[in-house]
Amino acid sequence: MPGEAVSVTIDHRLSPIRGAYLIADRDHLPADRLLAATREALEGGARLVQYRDKGEDRGRRLQEARDLATLCREYDALFIVNDDPELARDAGANGVHLGGDDASIAEARRLLGDQVIIGASCYNDLGRAFNARKAGADYVAFGSFHPSPTKPDAVRAPLSLLKRARAELDLPIVVIGGVTPDNAAPLALAGADAAACISGILDAEDIREATRRLNNLLRLHW
Repeated sequence: MPGEAVSVTIDHRLSPIRGAYLIADRDHLPADRLLAATREALEGGARLVQYRDKGEDRGRRLQEARDLATLCREYDALFIVNDDPELARDAGANGVHLGGDDASIAEARRLLGDQVIIGASCYNDLGRAFNARKAGADYVAFGSFHPSPTKPDAVRAPLSLLKRARAELDLPIVVIGGVTPDNAAPLALAGADAAACISGILDAEDIREATRRLNNLLRLHW
């Protein structure tokens, strides 16, 4: 039943949670660049797109999320909504990503059902990742692995944590925090399935090429 804790073996190598993971952050992307920049990343091979907007204009957020969901379907990419299970449901998203202060995984599962992807931020805490897995998360995210221009005060995660997580977790692992095509190789070698980026993709001179480079690095180690 939705909301029940689950304990199943998941082969992360078969998961669609892999490759370049664009965070379409509205603090970083103005309205007139949101769809265009996301399309460029999708053309470069982004496998996942997450819509992140902390604003209070529900109508605008819903329209933007629906537009992004439609765009992602055009490229056969997964569309994830940050923090807001209700918005994910109403926008027809493939899933929701939850932080430590957001709705619980159980609450999101009850609202969204069993087929929707739920990701969980685990920061630098492997215990949190095991709890997320037990609660039914479909992937976990660790970071920040590098200084992040978006979240300069974010807790830092060491490479050793990623290596241990890969050895002990049978869930897809997403790395986040200052990740770029120039520094992602050690993270890929340590076991990252996907790399979530804001500035690492969106601030590149060529968004398509940056996404392509990131995807290629991660693909070498799948």
